[in-house]
Amino acid sequence: MNIKKIFNHDFRNTAANQLWRLLSGPALLILVPIYLLPEEQGYWYTFISMAALAVFADMGFSAILLLFASHEFAHLKFNDQKKISGEQKNLTRLATLFLFAMRWATAMALVVFPIVLIIGYLVLNDKASLLNWQFPWLIYGLASVVVFINSIALSFIEGCDNVGDVQKIRFQVSVISVVTSVSLLVLGFHLYALALSLLAGALTGTALIIHHYNAMLYQLYKLAKLNTHPWLQEIMPLMWRFALSWTSGYFALSIFTPLTFNYYGAVQAGQVGFSMAVCMAMFSISNIWITIITPKINIYAAQTRTKELNHIFRNGVFLAIITYLTGMAALFTFVYLIKDQIFIDNRLLPTSALLAVSTGWLMQLIINAMAIYMRAHKKEPLVTVSIINGIYVGITTFIAAKYFPFEYLFSGFTSVYFLVTPWVYWIFRSFKRSLA
Repeated sequence: MNIKKIFNHDFRNTAANQLWRLLSGPALLILVPIYLLPEEQGYWYTFISMAALAVFADMGFSAILLLFASHEFAHLKFNDQKKISGEQKNLTRLATLFLFAMRWATAMALVVFPIVLIIGYLVLNDKASLLNWQFPWLIYGLASVVVFINSIALSFIEGCDNVGDVQKIRFQVSVISVVTSVSLLVLGFHLYALALSLLAGALTGTALIIHHYNAMLYQLYKLAKLNTHPWLQEIMPLMWRFALSWTSGYFALSIFTPLTFNYYGAVQAGQVGFSMAVCMAMFSISNIWITIITPKINIYAAQTRTKELNHIFRNGVFLAIITYLTGMAALFTFVYLIKDQIFIDNRLLPTSALLAVSTGWLMQLIINAMAIYMRAHKKEPLVTVSIINGIYVGITTFIAAKYFPFEYLFSGFTSVYFLVTPWVYWIFRSFKRSLA
């Protein structure tokens, strides 16, 4: 592997972002149990899980947008003024795609997020509590709207082979969010620390996008106003497949904390949320190797450069798996060293359950990489797998939460990956052979 190519601009900025998350994430995870009561910790992570219902606003649209933007940008490039130049046909298509994406994001935000707020209120209000959670939940929900629209814009820009710059923006937003959250936690703002930090990050993200890409955004907006393209007709055949996969993914990964909150209580919900956050952090850090090459995977697919595509894909998956295994080793070493410490006692899942969850996330890392490869060709062959996976995990987790002790909660989550991973690999191998 060429070391200079690996540690390029995209890698450096993505690595800086993920390194920051590596350092700030655990720090925040430690501060949460120190400055919040166990019940407050439960509400904290339930907020986060309920906000994940925003998947019904996205429904995979951000991934489709990145994919379609990459296919158009394969024939374009940025100039020194941060404007886009190249084939006029592709430039016009890219401009109309951008305007379509922003209109779609705004419409979905106005429809979905009020529903999310209401559902979250009903779930959270089901438990008798003296905590002041209502207004923080409202702020958190409203801030989530801005975060969603920002994420759509950043997905578009990232698809234009701007991974490094987008990751730099995400890094700056994360710094603002974490610093605000930590400061407010220390000052005793409790659940407001989560809500206001998300709002601060959302507003920062909007400002940075406008500041860095105002020339490109204005260029595309002017061009799109003079042209039209039926993007809905072109995207919809793929959209419903992505939507089914994404919503199924929500049930497979995000229902644990709300179900735990409902059937076991806020303290156990805090354990689940805390542990899932740790595993998701390891996943995100490891997935850096896939993130930085995703636009290139899409561009190589558009240019039918299969040899180059397979090369960067193999390298990315190898580095992602090695990184995750290293993270798992560090996690369980840390758990062993700090066992019986007061500040962490009863805040993480038991070791056996934590091992099951972290193993599941490792398999999800591999499945995610194979899915990105296949989707780069504007295909979504994992719809059936995703639906069965979501239904299986949803039903087994609901049954476990309602009828069985807490330690059985993740039995469905772990067992499904031993069934699904070989299935996805078989589909992936068949897909690759079809390209030959």
